[in-house]
Amino acid sequence: MHDDQVDVTTDIVATLIQEQFPHWSGKAIQLLSSTGTVHAIFRVGDDLSARFPLRLTDAAEALAVLEREAQASAELAQVSRFPVPEPVALGKPGAGYPMPWSIQTWLPGTVAFDADPSGSDAFAEDLAAFIAALRDTETRGRRFSGENRGGVLAHHDDWMAKCFEESKGLLDVPRLRQVWGHLRELPRTAADVMSHGDLIPGNVLVAGDRLSGVLDTGGFGPADPALDLVSAWHLLQPGPREVLRQTLACDDLEWERGKAWAFEQAMGVVWYYVESNPTMSRMGRRTLDRILESD
Repeated sequence: MHDDQVDVTTDIVATLIQEQFPHWSGKAIQLLSSTGTVHAIFRVGDDLSARFPLRLTDAAEALAVLEREAQASAELAQVSRFPVPEPVALGKPGAGYPMPWSIQTWLPGTVAFDADPSGSDAFAEDLAAFIAALRDTETRGRRFSGENRGGVLAHHDDWMAKCFEESKGLLDVPRLRQVWGHLRELPRTAADVMSHGDLIPGNVLVAGDRLSGVLDTGGFGPADPALDLVSAWHLLQPGPREVLRQTLACDDLEWERGKAWAFEQAMGVVWYYVESNPTMSRMGRRTLDRILESD
């Protein structure tokens, strides 16, 4: 999926576990088929998962990121009423793999890419309850920092310009430019709240038509209150989407900003993953279609 992607195999994982965590060396190891774009995920036995960063970076920087993610995941686990992975251990480079890696608890369930809950009002209510619990968590004076989604919409203009250029021949770029021209102007009026930051189908577990767990919690942190509303467009059809909005009591501005963050994310994944991760690319197309249909 990436030019700088690092390969990791079950043999490498088995060697790393045997060398660094020998008490788990008897557990079966299975590479998971995943739409994830940041980590390769391996199931270790029945109760653990090992996550390996895919993109090559400095080992010390990667360790700092993993440590921050573990702290964030542990904090989110304290406030979520839905199961989330909890950090267990951090591994070191070795066996041909050049970066640190992490071990978390394993969660059962089916990701929303494979068990589509988009038509379920009950799922929308669950999702709203999850978002509300995060919003109620104290920021302890922390504020959004970084270059990803969750800060100022207009700061993403350069990235969006690249997305529009790369999407020629794939999407109706003139129309989408007009949509972004409106969305980027939406003012920010509310203070940061705690946010998951990436509520896409691959990070949400479903059992029946209900939310059964949430994955990829290492990005838990302060951000625009509208950021987690990307889930309305990535995960829900119009009826349940309105249930989510009403349950969270979103005003017009917050709702539109949630749409804007979903639009920014969707524009990026359509072209970037069109060949390397078709499921993600299709998600982006579906999200854009939902946004255009709502206008």
